[in-house]
Amino acid sequence: MTFHAFEVALEIVRSLEEPLANLNRRDPDLARQLRRAASSVPLNVNEGGRRNGKDRIHLFRVAAGSADEVVACLRVAEAFGYVQAAGTARSLELCDRVLAMLWRLTH
Repeated sequence: MTFHAFEVALEIVRSLEEPLANLNRRDPDLARQLRRAASSVPLNVNEGGRRNGKDRIHLFRVAAGSADEVVACLRVAEAFGYVQAAGTARSLELCDRVLAMLWRLTH
């Protein structure tokens, strides 16, 4: 059985290859923060999928917080001129999608 929120979360990680390459050259600290936040999304989604009760909801909320952090990192990178909006559009779209899925899983 496929857990769609996990698959979308993995796609976020895949979509960050080019933005992370640019950030590694321009702002390694921001790249590390983006990488940690992006990794946290599928890890917490998958763990939450195996849990029950409040523990499950907590992990989905942590995943949502990390997805929001990915969005913030990308927007900051755009504001600094490290990446172009066209280069982050797919990642931001996927973050919106996983955030909607996580909202439904927690409400």
